[in-house]
Amino acid sequence: MTLSSVGWNDFFEQAFTPFRGSPLVPARVALQHRNYYVLYSELGELRGETTGKMHYMASGPQDLPAVGDWVVINPRPDEGAATIVEILPRRTKFSRQAAGRKAEEQIVAANVDWVFIVSGLDNDFNLRRIERYLVLASESGASPLVLLNKADVCEDPDGVRKEVAAINPHTPIHVLSALRNEGIDVIRHYLRNGATGALLGSSGVGKTTIINRLLGTDKRATAAVREADDRGRHTTSARELIPLPTGGLLIDTPGMRELQLWSSPDAVGKVFDDIEAIAENCRFRDCSHEVEPGCAVQEAIEQGTIDGGRFESYRKLLRELNYQRRKHDPLEQRKEKERWKKIMADYKRNKKKKGKP
Repeated sequence: MTLSSVGWNDFFEQAFTPFRGSPLVPARVALQHRNYYVLYSELGELRGETTGKMHYMASGPQDLPAVGDWVVINPRPDEGAATIVEILPRRTKFSRQAAGRKAEEQIVAANVDWVFIVSGLDNDFNLRRIERYLVLASESGASPLVLLNKADVCEDPDGVRKEVAAINPHTPIHVLSALRNEGIDVIRHYLRNGATGALLGSSGVGKTTIINRLLGTDKRATAAVREADDRGRHTTSARELIPLPTGGLLIDTPGMRELQLWSSPDAVGKVFDDIEAIAENCRFRDCSHEVEPGCAVQEAIEQGTIDGGRFESYRKLLRELNYQRRKHDPLEQRKEKERWKKIMADYKRNKKKKGKP
């Protein structure tokens, strides 16, 4: 095993410069368990544990190693073990809001070049879920792609592809059938020479079957979806970095039904740039696109220029992100309160004018 074979490049080489000449060496996090990590290094596969200081200094999960991270270790090769003393800067990261009430960032995959958003072309297909993944991917720093799997059970895969393309025409979309081993080569094209991808999607979309095809084996367990709703069962229990025969790597992730956003409102604008462009023509600069007169967005919906369902998705995602921000920022809470007072005052004033003879 060489460092370059598991994704090492000039970016990490430069970041590791301060540690050169010491007993410390770099390694990449391949698997994360509750109390330890599996690491890939030039010394082979090692069992890694963080220092007590790293845990004490961490403000949250985001300050601890995640799958895909490059870390600095003090190796003990005779024991097949190592102590993780530092995390090298992350070039990219795909994050979501951690489960639970506490606002914490959970890093799903670090240092990835490509984010593969997988959706099944069966009864569990959900356009709004793809939009949500794209919003998170736009903040990751990696390049997103959409993989529409299970073309073998879809009557009109090209029609569905056009629906997805309408979300964001800049995102590559590929149709495949992992079950029939059709279209898999397009993934191999992206994952060569140490490039890393992250495979994301709900349970049952076929991620494990895709990995088996890429590996050329059927060693990874798969499970059939429920007939009632085409929803899958979890077969991947932990995130894992998998070396591929093509020379690239793929991070497999458990299916995520709950995908709470962890990004800025600007990320929504990147995916819904068509709505944001039209919103520039609204009469009021801080238009909420709900009750204000002269709203260009509402006019576009009435004319059919903007799909109503897409607009509702846009508004829902913005509300979710703004709620997270307000929840932890008193200044933002006051700003939001004043904004709505102004909106309602304008609305009542306009309604009163219309009621005059």
